Amino acid sequence: MRFLSRACSLTRPLLAVEGLRWLAAGLIALGSIAAEGQDSVLAQAPQDAAAAADDSALWNALDSATRAYVEATNARRFEALSDQWTEGAELSEGGGLIVGRDAIVASIRGWLEANPEARLAIRLTGVKALGKSAARVRGVMSFTRKPGATPIETRFESLRVLEGATWRLAESTVEPSQVDALETLAWMVGTWRATDPDSGATIDASYQRVAGGHLILGGIRHRAPARDGLPATELDVVELIHPDKATGSVRSWVFDSTGARAEGVFETDGTSFNRRFVGSTADGAGADVAAWVQVIIPTGDATCTMQSIERSLDGNSLPDKAPLHFKRVK
Repeated sequence: MRFLSRACSLTRPLLAVEGLRWLAAGLIALGSIAAEGQDSVLAQAPQDAAAAADDSALWNALDSATRAYVEATNARRFEALSDQWTEGAELSEGGGLIVGRDAIVASIRGWLEANPEARLAIRLTGVKALGKSAARVRGVMSFTRKPGATPIETRFESLRVLEGATWRLAESTVEPSQVDALETLAWMVGTWRATDPDSGATIDASYQRVAGGHLILGGIRHRAPARDGLPATELDVVELIHPDKATGSVRSWVFDSTGARAEGVFETDGTSFNRRFVGSTADGAGADVAAWVQVIIPTGDATCTMQSIERSLDGNSLPDKAPLHFKRVK
């Protein structure tokens, strides 16, 4: 799921507390005009009022910048969206890091083009001023992929800095909820089939949301026909995909019928996904440690491509595998 905004908010002064301060000042004045300490109490009130005015001005400025971000996103005005970020901005989300305004906007644009009906909304929850030209901000971003769909919420914290007259985003970190973190992979749910061009094997894969939506459970069967003097083989794989509550990253575990296992972490740029796997090899294998990167590219509502690259056994490089082109069968 792409981060669509880094918003800002402000804890406003409590009116009840301000009222008590003014009431206390009035009672002191009525009791004894010459009372010791009266001047210091009364002198504090204008300072409180000035601080409140500064807070209100900051709130309004950041709220205006946030509304402009939402409007630019929903209208797909990417030049205006780019103007919301500093040149060297950093966006951290789901274990991935994107550096630079152009790269961030390109990532967001790719996600929006893949989800043309998506709409964004933001609720501001907190801000901390860092001098006159910077503020640490927090909020809740919600978006819907299609009209009438259940909104997906993520929390974020950002750094906005004042450049000239514009409050821009310099750093942003998204902390999705566990259930919502899997929404970016919701397209995987279903049954898929592909043919391996190298071995002629048929791969059937089925994914479903389980455990109250907190987990994606996958089952994969790999059937290779007898070929080049080798016997036919059948391999079963169980896959678990689960978001890490502490980091917001999505992790994956695979176990197969040879005794091999591996753990991976998803990274995404908004349009494709990488899973970096490291694990142990099959029972009786001559090597101990296997590593590879699986690249997953959704190419439509019913198709996707998966390819294993950067493969190695005990640190020794292996050739990339041919891409597998999956089609949804139900």
